[in-house]
Amino acid sequence: MSKLCIIAAIGNNLEIGYKNQLLCHLPKDLKRFKAITSGYTVLMGDRTWESLPVKPLPNRRNIVITLNKLANYQGCELVFSIEEALQLVQNEPEAFVIGGATIYRLMMQYADELYITRILADFEADAFFPEIKMEEWQLTEEIFDVKDEKNIYDIVYQRYVRIR
Repeated sequence: MSKLCIIAAIGNNLEIGYKNQLLCHLPKDLKRFKAITSGYTVLMGDRTWESLPVKPLPNRRNIVITLNKLANYQGCELVFSIEEALQLVQNEPEAFVIGGATIYRLMMQYADELYITRILADFEADAFFPEIKMEEWQLTEEIFDVKDEKNIYDIVYQRYVRIR
């Protein structure tokens, strides 16, 4: 089985989105997301796919998990279950779950690593990241990044590895 990673940007209260949009625009974090996921497979739900400004995400294999058997999205592979998605990436070195809330919740039990950007702010949200149960994860990296003129919030990049 490949290494399954979850990557997400979350607010102080586990917020990840509002009205199918990201919480805010943070160019530093988007650049980091691109650097980490480029060359790998990204797994997402159909609402995340619909929210992407560029479809498919370039230089990545895009897999969309949907319950809509009539879905017809150009430039991605469609699967209709978590198990089917995991089957497609089982021989890849690494794959990244990129959202949304339901997919994060369903994939958390299978994840080996978490790449979390903590946005140090509170947001109005209707989509939330599942609780990270600290007894299951070891924090292996933590980098603080201060806000600037283009990135209006302080952020902390965290990497967790599942405790086996």
